[in-house]
Amino acid sequence: MKLTLGFSPCPNDTFIFDALIHHKIDTEGLEFEVFYDDVETLNQKAFRGELDITKLSYHAFAYVADRYALLDSGSALGFGVGPMLICKNDPERLRSQLSTPNSALKIGIPGKYTTANFLLGLAFPGTTNKVEMVFSEIEDALLNEKIDIGLIIHENRFTYQNKGLKKIIDLGDYWEKRTGCAIPLGGIAANRKLPSDVSHRLNRVLRKSVEFAFANPKSGLAFIRSHAQEMSEEVMYKHIELYVNKYTVDLGTEGRGAIQLLFDTAREKNIIPEIKEDLFLTL
Repeated sequence: MKLTLGFSPCPNDTFIFDALIHHKIDTEGLEFEVFYDDVETLNQKAFRGELDITKLSYHAFAYVADRYALLDSGSALGFGVGPMLICKNDPERLRSQLSTPNSALKIGIPGKYTTANFLLGLAFPGTTNKVEMVFSEIEDALLNEKIDIGLIIHENRFTYQNKGLKKIIDLGDYWEKRTGCAIPLGGIAANRKLPSDVSHRLNRVLRKSVEFAFANPKSGLAFIRSHAQEMSEEVMYKHIELYVNKYTVDLGTEGRGAIQLLFDTAREKNIIPEIKEDLFLTL
């Protein structure tokens, strides 16, 4: 059976999916047509229900829970992994201005439905002047003074200081101190139109792929590097260590609880719609 699968070209995704798409494990009869897209493009595809299996941000998932169910493996949750607000100059002054209602500061964000933007709204509800752009373009937009503040994700947290940019606040740290929970960033979801046995096969196969990657961390190096732009091997594996962990193998009770808390908090603040479906793949 051939299924459409979408994930990002970032090292954490290519790391966990390498064994699955290159048949280094038993895929239980499943074949995959793969699409590589940035997370906001994947979010938009999920809104249209285009893919059978997809990576998506947890913020976006809130809007497609009627179409997709979360798999237990493949998620990016963790401590010290959250999005960051950065600037070119004067971080203290800008942080003060962020707390002002209807702040006029122009903020570059990696997509409206990213979890990063959700956290920005949670921490600074007065921020409304946002510009959507590809996450990899945000640092240059700051350097060229096209925006006042950048909301960065992924490997940019390792590179912004090398460009002379400064941290205003780590929004993941904000969430952790507020809740004591890991921050849920992105997950892997299966289309609810798939037969139940296929979804459960996917769940098993993806877990095996993640476990293979942990057991053989260099196995997918060429594949990971081919999608990592100009990233050094050191940065690639820092990225993987940051976003791939025990929650990626299996959400478990802790991971599921953190995701539920994120959604409950967002619902209380009317950031997301009411969700009637079970978020997770049922047994």
